[in-house]
Amino acid sequence: MMAKKTKNLRITLVRSPIGQKPKTRACVETLGLRKIRQSVERPDTPDVRGLVARVEHLVEVEEA
Repeated sequence: MMAKKTKNLRITLVRSPIGQKPKTRACVETLGLRKIRQSVERPDTPDVRGLVARVEHLVEVEEA
């Protein structure tokens, strides 16, 4: 039986969260982003999609 392959999202921080609301900064931190131009790969789940939707003006997203 083959394991189901999950999709990943590559999320890159392109704008600083300085000056944003605390909830927005917390979402960026939860995604694991600390520095501008830093990229992380996360599974394509509804939870991650919700975090990305909250900070879409600060990040770039592409399928990995």
